[in-house]
Amino acid sequence: MAAAASSLPPPGRVVWITGLSGAGKSTLAEALVSTLRGAGEPVVMLDGDALREVFGAVDAQHHGRAARLGLALRYAQLCKTLADQGVTVVIATISLFTEVHAWNRQHLPGYVEVLLDVPLAELRRRDPKGIYRRFDAGELQDVAGLDLAVDLPSAPHLHLLHDPARPISALVDAVIQHLHTRTSP
Repeated sequence: MAAAASSLPPPGRVVWITGLSGAGKSTLAEALVSTLRGAGEPVVMLDGDALREVFGAVDAQHHGRAARLGLALRYAQLCKTLADQGVTVVIATISLFTEVHAWNRQHLPGYVEVLLDVPLAELRRRDPKGIYRRFDAGELQDVAGLDLAVDLPSAPHLHLLHDPARPISALVDAVIQHLHTRTSP
């Protein structure tokens, strides 16, 4: 029995990158995953946009708080399943719900919560998916941070404030440094 226990993979970890639409979650996640893979770490990237499609929740126009919360908890459970197999999971998702943050802290191995805090004016300027423009035109409702209330993490492990002079590499370095300090003896 002891031999079987020693052959289990080491516990993985989950880096949960959150923020409003247009904050740069996917950009940071992609750069972080590239860096971790370059260092030889087994890593999986999950993106909220792709996950909505996988879980059949593509029509976000009609997703209120309850539907979005349920979907976010499914994301968290998927992260746990993967991390329990010894991989690092980097997920980029809005999922700004207190219930999800609490569940993650209690259940996800090596959980690191990263909040990208970008002012609404900058998010509206970026608007890569046209969400803010479509909301303003009355074409969308239940938009996180506008007419759908969000719960910003009360104590994220990393709270990265918007700084237009700060390159993405500096954000990646901040996350890597935090990961290193969490795994150091």
